[in-house]
Amino acid sequence: MKKLLMLGISLISTSYILAQDINDALRYSMDEIQGTARFRAMGGAFGALGGDMSSVNINPAGSAIFNNSHASVSLGIFNTNNDTNYFDSYNSDANTNVDLNQLGAAFVFKNTNTSSGWKKFSLSFAYDRTADLDNDWVASGVNPNNTIGSYFVTYANGLPLDDISALPGESVSQAYSEIGSIFGFQNQQAFLGYEGYIINPDEDETSDYYYSSIDGGNYNQRYAYASRGYNGKLAFNFATSYDDKFYLGLNLNSHFIDYEQSTFLNESNSNASSTVSRVDFENNLLTTGSGFSFQLGGIAKITEEFRVGISYNSPTWYRISDETSQYLATTRLENGSNINQIVNPNVVNVYEEYKLKTPGKVTGSLAYVFGRQGLLSFDYAVKDYSTSKFKPTTDPVFSSLNTSISNDLDSAISYRLGGEYRYKQLSFRGGYRFEESPYKNDNFYGDLTGYSLGLGYNFGDLSLDFAFSQSERDYNYQLYSEGLTDTAQIESKLTDFILTLAFNL
Repeated sequence: MKKLLMLGISLISTSYILAQDINDALRYSMDEIQGTARFRAMGGAFGALGGDMSSVNINPAGSAIFNNSHASVSLGIFNTNNDTNYFDSYNSDANTNVDLNQLGAAFVFKNTNTSSGWKKFSLSFAYDRTADLDNDWVASGVNPNNTIGSYFVTYANGLPLDDISALPGESVSQAYSEIGSIFGFQNQQAFLGYEGYIINPDEDETSDYYYSSIDGGNYNQRYAYASRGYNGKLAFNFATSYDDKFYLGLNLNSHFIDYEQSTFLNESNSNASSTVSRVDFENNLLTTGSGFSFQLGGIAKITEEFRVGISYNSPTWYRISDETSQYLATTRLENGSNINQIVNPNVVNVYEEYKLKTPGKVTGSLAYVFGRQGLLSFDYAVKDYSTSKFKPTTDPVFSSLNTSISNDLDSAISYRLGGEYRYKQLSFRGGYRFEESPYKNDNFYGDLTGYSLGLGYNFGDLSLDFAFSQSERDYNYQLYSEGLTDTAQIESKLTDFILTLAFNL
């Protein structure tokens, strides 16, 4: 990502919104617990099993399954491969990173009163990455109809020229900052387009109608997307067992967001009707946030072999802050010569903190344990993404966005199937998972399917586990929320390798 010089800071106090859309809500609503190698190898189907540190994040009753105090730490290699189609032009890109994705410990306390049905209780903490947000891809092709000029025109139309242009003697940085502080994001976009000679006012300069200097069709476009960051969750857990048949648990969860995104569009044309022949447009976003949620869960041993579990994940209540910066450069024909124009405000926009409530989730689970030989487990979950909500709801833009979320998103199911076979100290594992699209129209954002394999070796009080998993999802990515709204079709494949060291304390 290009690191822009922070010459100034502008606080956008007139609006909470920069350009949020439904994808921002989904980014922090779709949890993908990476977990321990055993958890990952079995597809994450641990809602009725417990006995694994990452199982605490599915069903908080799971820590009471431990017979002894237990701890684990996991290191993962994560790869994202994207095949992108943009106007029948294809690109393939990959990103790989190595991270500590899981860390946790459970402390088990046995009741010394043998006449009591409450046999033991556990206190634990568990850190898990719930989403890996590192991603890179490039979409390039010839757009026959739409240009980045339409982005700036859409934002400019309806705005007086005085509200999107610099005052006499004002620098680009001063004007961009002042316009943002007084009017907000929309006017800043129009200002960039005007200063870059991409948009022009109607002949009557008192008019609020604008037209683009880019015209004629067939625009060569290259859009580069890069993101870094993660969502994480720290669970503080209490669980207890009654008569070694019923297990109950509670999690109090602290969530955090650390996310950076950079997009860079290069557009060029050789159209006789275009004054501007080249545009470079960069947007940078930094998002940080923290949140809270809770979980309730229970596991029951119907028989010594057959177990059932149920858990409830509350919504997560986030407080989020955004910072943005932008850069624009253009080349235009003037008096027979090419003129390069750079509009680089060198300003970081700091927006007011806002709130996001993500949807809750209910999970039902079944498991069958074949003594010491192995087990099968199954989880089924339901999450209603249409209940996501940005706040304050009194903000008109948030209100409109919440209406779109309610209309476009839907309740989605997911299920996970896992199995384990043990031979002496060696364990063989496999899993499958399916996650339904959160959109009502799954052509826009497809279902996710994945499978996993793993091995484990038990040394006694210490075990070493390895997992391989892979999942795929197809989706369409809209380049901009206004104007240039064409989409890139992306086939995304996620592959990870996880190694876990676990030991009894």
